[in-house]
Amino acid sequence: MKSIILIIALTMMASISLSAQNKKILFVMSAADTLELNKGQKLRQTGVFLNEFYLAFKALTENGYIVDFATPNGMVSTIDEESINDNYWEDLFEVKKEAVEFINKDSSFRNPITLEKAIENQDDYIGLIIPGGQGLMIDLKQDKNIPVLLKYFAAKDKPTGLICHAPSLLLTMPEEENPYIGYKVNSVSPLEEFVIEKFIMKGRPSDRKIAKKLKKLGLKYRSGLPKANFALKDRNLVTSQNPFSSSSFNALYLKALEEYLGRKN
Repeated sequence: MKSIILIIALTMMASISLSAQNKKILFVMSAADTLELNKGQKLRQTGVFLNEFYLAFKALTENGYIVDFATPNGMVSTIDEESINDNYWEDLFEVKKEAVEFINKDSSFRNPITLEKAIENQDDYIGLIIPGGQGLMIDLKQDKNIPVLLKYFAAKDKPTGLICHAPSLLLTMPEEENPYIGYKVNSVSPLEEFVIEKFIMKGRPSDRKIAKKLKKLGLKYRSGLPKANFALKDRNLVTSQNPFSSSSFNALYLKALEEYLGRKN
């Protein structure tokens, strides 16, 4: 009798473990902290935009998904100090406090895996999200592991979410190797880029004009008005425009996950 109970318990534990593994999402995060502006004449603190990362994380974990964090060299992500400003949180001030506590105390966030390890474990994940912020334009845009991950998730038709500046990472794959040519895509809009550069950063980075480059590559760029809650889903790819687009992005990304899991069952 004890043997039967033990077998049942082990079977249940294995089933729970498999179920958890089947709901793992990979968050790839920038670890850059300094942005050069005006051809290096000005330096500005940068990083991941807090609400673009945390609101997506919160939506997923509240829906039963498990998140792993990965960064270049396993370094802890830097958060853009601009993104802690209340202007980006509207009626979510308590959530902002929660987010700040999370980045300071959560062990998974404080101990990310490397991008190489993420590639080694990529079969464990059913989805990929890369939050926005100018930081990724410095490190992720130059990292050889990014196109490897993007191509893998595209080939497996796994939901891929790119937020604000992150759709620029689609530019890391040349047209002849790019699985997203012809897809509808969104990102930070040209007017929003101008406002950020003119009034917030007060300087121009070297890597800019994301929308123009996406269109030139062969993607079908669409955008909403500045500060619009705007996101697009085209097959497995979900892209969003700005820090105010979280609810649209989260709804579409959760839908993409449901569709993927539905196909797998």
